[in-house]
Amino acid sequence: MHRYRSHNCAALRKCDMGRQVRLSGWVHRVRDHGGILFIDLRDHFGITQIVVDPNSPAFRIIEKVRSEWVIRVDGEVRARADEVVNTALPTGEIEIFAKEVEILSKADELPLPVFGEPDYPEDIRLKYRFLDLRRETMHKNIMRRTAIIASIRRHMQNCAFTEFTTPILTASSPEGARDFLVPSRIHQGQFYALPQAPQQYKQLLMMSGFDRYFQIAPCFRDEDPRADRLPGEFYQLDIEMSFVEQEDIFVTIEPIIRSIFEEFADGKSVTQNFPRISYDEAMQKYGSDKPDLRNPIIMEDVSKHFQDSGFKVFSQILASDQNACVWAIPAKNGGSRAFCDRMNVWAQCEGQPGLGYIFWREENGIFEGAGPIAKNIGEQRTEAIRMQLGLESGDACFFVAGDPKKFASFSGAARTRIGEELGLIDRDCFSFAWIVDFPFFEWNEEEKKLDFAHNPFSMPQGEKMLLIFKILFLLKLFSMILFVMVVKLHQVESVIIHRK
Repeated sequence: MHRYRSHNCAALRKCDMGRQVRLSGWVHRVRDHGGILFIDLRDHFGITQIVVDPNSPAFRIIEKVRSEWVIRVDGEVRARADEVVNTALPTGEIEIFAKEVEILSKADELPLPVFGEPDYPEDIRLKYRFLDLRRETMHKNIMRRTAIIASIRRHMQNCAFTEFTTPILTASSPEGARDFLVPSRIHQGQFYALPQAPQQYKQLLMMSGFDRYFQIAPCFRDEDPRADRLPGEFYQLDIEMSFVEQEDIFVTIEPIIRSIFEEFADGKSVTQNFPRISYDEAMQKYGSDKPDLRNPIIMEDVSKHFQDSGFKVFSQILASDQNACVWAIPAKNGGSRAFCDRMNVWAQCEGQPGLGYIFWREENGIFEGAGPIAKNIGEQRTEAIRMQLGLESGDACFFVAGDPKKFASFSGAARTRIGEELGLIDRDCFSFAWIVDFPFFEWNEEEKKLDFAHNPFSMPQGEKMLLIFKILFLLKLFSMILFVMVVKLHQVESVIIHRK
């Protein structure tokens, strides 16, 4: 028999009853039931229950064992009684009656328990990372990541993509963040840069004639931490394709993303046909260029109802700025003063003066709007707003006013907050969309100049970019494609400039 094991801790089943086996692993937990000891033995693959009674020669050793000790167990596979079968474990129908035990490694009292996964501060978890990674959730996440990467590679290769590994030490190039620099031992006073993206190398590969490139690419960026990224580095699925147009990217990438998510969706639905949404439409309806489409709230322009109205705050904003408008954020079942007041407090915490609202009640077939705005604009305008938004009794509506370029981000945050507060977000699905027609440039008011709105390497729409330099503001990216998913991860794809 092998020195350490004949089987792993997830392999044995009822059909193995009577076999003499050897297992090795970590003691997950120890239980004493009337003198009989039960040990959950854990390894990379799973958990098997070990039983030691006082008459076993292994009892003297096993009664000293504590959590996270590493032991080797020799014993016989036995079936559990029907009333104690553990259906949560693949090995739940059997247990090992221990005959011999060897302690391979002892452990001191744990600063971070593995069993039960109680919540611990992040600094403790990072200090004892080797213990944290033994916990079931962390272990499953790492194994799922491995499976997802393997699935990505399989799908990409099936679509004729070739995987490359580009250099890590490279020259500095202008990107969206600061570089991490590595001093050169050979060339004193000079530095390498860690790549923010494999941009130059992958373009070199395409120029060399390779048709389709992909890489699970490390990206190093000296930037402020983000909620969905490790500080300083992250990995992305990096793709390049030759001789393609926008539609070719959609047709190729969409089935890959859909198939990967369906494989790992755990029963959640996945968008079958990704809708195409223009940048302008996304900002108008959702207040974001990466909208969460699980949230059913769609914002609408209701400016016409406030022009020359009795609500002077909005009517004066509209009169003083031709770019100004009023957006409505409908809130189904949000029609209580307590909720509206709570949202108003939230808006003030976000640095806004407040969040105007109307909520409706129906009595004898007549809808009545309540709140300061309804009082000032009158019944007719209030009813017109309700009709436009399709709201009913018990619903509410919140309003933001001004230049959309300045308040779009806040309105998008308000839309998200309302959806979460009212439980409107469908958490049983992954909702994707292609966001297209991004603006190529945007005006920097402080420096009085044009800035690139997004990736400057992207191909502008149209064939005569240089001939229309005077209307740069109107240029749209050929395809700055973005898909947004429930896990808040997103990736940008674009057609790279490939012509003079």
